[in-house]
Amino acid sequence: MNHPVREFPFPDALSTGAAPAPHPLLAPVTAFLGTWRGTGSGGYPTLEADFTYAQEVTFSHDGRPFLAYEARAWLLDADGNPLRPSARETGWWRLQPDGRVEALITQPTGIAEILSGHAHDGAVGLATEQVSLAPTAKQVDATRRRYTLTDPDTLAFVHDLAAVGRPLQHHLSAELRRTAPGQGG
Repeated sequence: MNHPVREFPFPDALSTGAAPAPHPLLAPVTAFLGTWRGTGSGGYPTLEADFTYAQEVTFSHDGRPFLAYEARAWLLDADGNPLRPSARETGWWRLQPDGRVEALITQPTGIAEILSGHAHDGAVGLATEQVSLAPTAKQVDATRRRYTLTDPDTLAFVHDLAAVGRPLQHHLSAELRRTAPGQGG
């Protein structure tokens, strides 16, 4: 039997009033909630030159035991002006009772990663468990990511990459500042 849709779009969390409290399993990562923006630098042996970029990362939740994750980046010119959109990814961080984090991250370039790691003391370290590639995607074999709160409003990001026949090595690093608070409950 079909039921009429009374409100669309439906809210992320079905509750009355304020945003839902974070699920208790999110305790090791609630300080990450919100939107973070900043700049960084990157390079890789297969690229013509190193580069600078701007990045925005958002962590949110809907009361269940995982974080929604979205990251966007733009290449910058020598004066810090955006040249064009660069990387974009979205996914989920699933928190486990022992502080383990299982992350699922997809990119529009045809790359889907499953990573795992741990959250503790204001840091999350993730390493590849599996990479799946669309038929025309660039070969990526492994990644390693580290997100570290250096203070309550600063998030350091480091990304290592093994791709196109190269071993795991540094690819990106950025310092991001909190620009919007998250739903800490």
